[in-house]
Amino acid sequence: MRILVVGGGGREHALCWALSRTATVFCAPGNPGTRQCATNLPESAKDHAGIAAAIRREHVDLTVVGPEAPLAEGLVDHLAAAGLRAFGPTKAAARIEASKAFAKEVMARAGVPTARYNTFSDEAEALRYIEAHEEPMVVKASGLAAGKGAVVCSTRAEACSAASAMFGGRFGAAGKTILVEQFLLGEELSVFALTDGEHISMLPSSQDHKRLGDGDLGPNTGGMGAYAPVSLATEELLRRVASEVIRPTLRELANRGAPYRGVLYAGLMISPDGDLSVVEFNCRFGDPEAQVVLPIIGADLAEDMWSIASGENWSPTAMIAANQTAVATVLAAPGYPDAPEKGAAITLPTELPEHTLLFHAGTEDGDGTLRVSGGRVLCATGLGEDMSAALAASRRLAAAVEFSGKVCRSDIGWREIARARAS
Repeated sequence: MRILVVGGGGREHALCWALSRTATVFCAPGNPGTRQCATNLPESAKDHAGIAAAIRREHVDLTVVGPEAPLAEGLVDHLAAAGLRAFGPTKAAARIEASKAFAKEVMARAGVPTARYNTFSDEAEALRYIEAHEEPMVVKASGLAAGKGAVVCSTRAEACSAASAMFGGRFGAAGKTILVEQFLLGEELSVFALTDGEHISMLPSSQDHKRLGDGDLGPNTGGMGAYAPVSLATEELLRRVASEVIRPTLRELANRGAPYRGVLYAGLMISPDGDLSVVEFNCRFGDPEAQVVLPIIGADLAEDMWSIASGENWSPTAMIAANQTAVATVLAAPGYPDAPEKGAAITLPTELPEHTLLFHAGTEDGDGTLRVSGGRVLCATGLGEDMSAALAASRRLAAAVEFSGKVCRSDIGWREIARARAS
């Protein structure tokens, strides 16, 4: 099978790596890392006509769309209209991520548990509401904001500042409508489900680390690391996620004329009492969650994606590889997330440490030297039989990569380690 992965970040490198085990892979536009397991093509993810032309030129059988933006812009619809097979939701179904306000409407109608909220398109009205809201609270841009559009606010003053910044253009059009939400106590959990709109296959659970610094301190980011699987996500809890979250959401999207095919990502909050609430839905694999989930699945991902995209009678397969843990440490540029400094030369180890994978995200080598070209630069994934082994491997690789001002956390998976020590 010949597969094209659309995108050029760490998630797409992980997808190329996973799919290349059983398929010939291309990536558009890719990055210096994807060249290790795929053939990079020059087309941009924004160029729908160019992507279609590349599919025909390279005789591609299946296209896998990685990032949320081209999904929200209707790339899958464009390819389908051209008679080309693609894995990912249509523009209508991708609204589950592209509009947080829409996602809340879907959840309310489907009876999916989520935080109490109100939606605003008028700044003055939002600020009046915030002044009467209990502290803390969460302010969210409704549209796509590269994973940085949710701000946890300890005080009303912080929430007013966050709301004003969004209405003032901090996230562009994404902040024209905002949500003010109840703050939920608990532990976050990321769950991916492959689906053809009816059947689902749950992938290993993972946990992202959004804050920039150790101890979950500092500003919110696109993700500074992740690990999988999460012991909190017992078989019983995952059954509840499937029955209380995934299936009702799929039914409601179908009822709205937007049947969902692809991977549905549920970002959850699990309360100390075991109650679950949806924090957000995404219409694609998470980043950096993909960099820990994909290395430990025990199925032929290409075949599953092909069956879902083709509308064949898909039979979900077991996805979890026994006795595998993965930890990913993101290496970020100085100044990330607000003003990342680009251009620094990167030195990679001659050989990767044992049981590690290095996924490129914000790198380029147009002048013959590998350089920093984005906020999140590389992702150091470690594999092991348990959390301690995987974390040690990830840290070894993170330490072996050098560039000026490198920023990374040293405590990825700290909750899991604390649970293990307490048991």
